Amino acid sequence: MSLDFTEDQIQRYARHILLPQVGGQGQEKLLNAKVLVIGAGGLGSPVLLYLAAAGVGTIGIVDDDSVDLSNLQRQIVHTTDRVGVAKVESAAVALRAINPDINLNLHQERITAANAEALMAPYDVVTDGSDNFATRFLINDAAYFTKTPLVTGAILRFDGQLATFKNFPGGHQDGPCYRCIFREPPPPGQVPSCSEAGVLGALCGTVGSLQATEIIKEILGIGESLSGSLLIYDALATQFRTIKVKRDPGCPLCGDHPTITDLSIHLKPSPEPCRG
Repeated sequence: MSLDFTEDQIQRYARHILLPQVGGQGQEKLLNAKVLVIGAGGLGSPVLLYLAAAGVGTIGIVDDDSVDLSNLQRQIVHTTDRVGVAKVESAAVALRAINPDINLNLHQERITAANAEALMAPYDVVTDGSDNFATRFLINDAAYFTKTPLVTGAILRFDGQLATFKNFPGGHQDGPCYRCIFREPPPPGQVPSCSEAGVLGALCGTVGSLQATEIIKEILGIGESLSGSLLIYDALATQFRTIKVKRDPGCPLCGDHPTITDLSIHLKPSPEPCRG
């Protein structure tokens, strides 16, 4: 679209347009942007709500689950009257109520090695709202191969993490990928899932809102990218720590002598994911 915004759009996005770092041209970038959100759960909920409100023009949602009553403590994009409804459909109801002008692509399926690259390729940014190590590593690897910036969040109990990965050619080549920090998934049972250990509902809002902010920054090209850093949040202590992380030359994915050259490593069966 051109900078000839409608009167409704000028009113809707007025607080963005007033920002020198955004303005009319920045809002146009948002309206033309495409973001894929993997997981419409605890992290995906605030991400989806804020991206829709910001006017991100096309939002893809990947989730194969349905709304359960136990989700509502933290998955704020869903409501009690939509228990039993597919999460992608439930989320779409909320997003269209916030901003009817956005385009939604609903992918009611689980992301796998067979479909990951095809799902990601059309989008400008992908964000990971999963809480399963196998899925997280798959998303990282697929984002690297499709050269799609990845903003990822993780939560458990009272702790959260946030990072941006875009160390593919043409991106931040000195920055790490997820495997530079965590080489491979931990053995089954070593780290409890959110369904086993619990999670503070409001923590999802904090980390998910940070994810949305970093996504918008990547689209607009403003501020300092989180690429090259790992943000750690301790909710009980109300403390944020930022750890600088560099690309690992020995990384099996993005290192000098990669051994992972496609997604075939993910073809073996993976455990049932935690739904956030």
